[in-house]
Amino acid sequence: MNKTSRSAAEPVSALAQIRLLWRTMRPKQWHKNIFIWAALIFDVKLFQAQPFLRTLLAFGLFCLISSAVYIVNDLVDVEKDRQHPSKRNRPLASGALRPGVAIVAAVTLVVICLPVALWLDRGLAAILYGYFLLMVAYSFWLKNIVIVDVLTIAAGFVLRVAAGVVVIEAQRFSPWIYVCMVLLALFLALGKRRQEIVLLEHKSNNTRAILEEYNLRFLDEMLALVSSSTVMAYSLYTFSAPNLPSNHSMMLTIPFVLYGLFRYLYLIHVKGETDPPDVVVLKDRPLQIDAVLFGAVVFAVFYVF
Repeated sequence: MNKTSRSAAEPVSALAQIRLLWRTMRPKQWHKNIFIWAALIFDVKLFQAQPFLRTLLAFGLFCLISSAVYIVNDLVDVEKDRQHPSKRNRPLASGALRPGVAIVAAVTLVVICLPVALWLDRGLAAILYGYFLLMVAYSFWLKNIVIVDVLTIAAGFVLRVAAGVVVIEAQRFSPWIYVCMVLLALFLALGKRRQEIVLLEHKSNNTRAILEEYNLRFLDEMLALVSSSTVMAYSLYTFSAPNLPSNHSMMLTIPFVLYGLFRYLYLIHVKGETDPPDVVVLKDRPLQIDAVLFGAVVFAVFYVF
């Protein structure tokens, strides 16, 4: 589609632009910020009003700032997205959403979040905007550096966890959780890279040059390494972290972690699943049941027994 036809296809109404902007903000991706809640749960403050409300507000801030990141990313990748089989339908890539509207929205989101974050906690503000700057650097440069790209994605998830720790001043939050989070985030990032290569096949050089630096064998070996490390680190956490119950009941959650990792590997290797990991979790019933059971056992360990 040329520029003239894209311009002709652009909706003129403000309401239409707002709807397209909302899609570009990717509210369906906000569930990734759920890791902010980890500190509240593991620090046994889930039913304390003030920590709960502070975590809720921090979660909202991260949703808004991550939406600003998505807008920036789409602006940077607009030409590449137009060559992608599915991303070409995004509002900016298709020409439906005006770039000026997207730029104003991204700036507004960043500016709005700052005073609220500073009011809530200066440490949170530093983490929030550190996350934003890191993701902007990823959009422009870091995503083009092999291995650094997936490490950057993992760092983004760790910063989410750190934000939850800071905002409630967690006292019983084990450093082991950070290790587990890094490994889990790497597992998800590598899974996403694998999905992209399988989906795009030989067209990867037209959309994302970094995919030329990966192949399925390399990614599968890294997935095997990270998944085994995740199980080991989480297992060590369940019986060695000082803030856990002395009866080692947290070890009851290990089978659910194993199943979740094995289920995802089964889906990509046996069933040929090509959706990103976060999408797979939202549509695969066994993974959803596993996540619910894991959460139920964690809740019982910390709040019941």
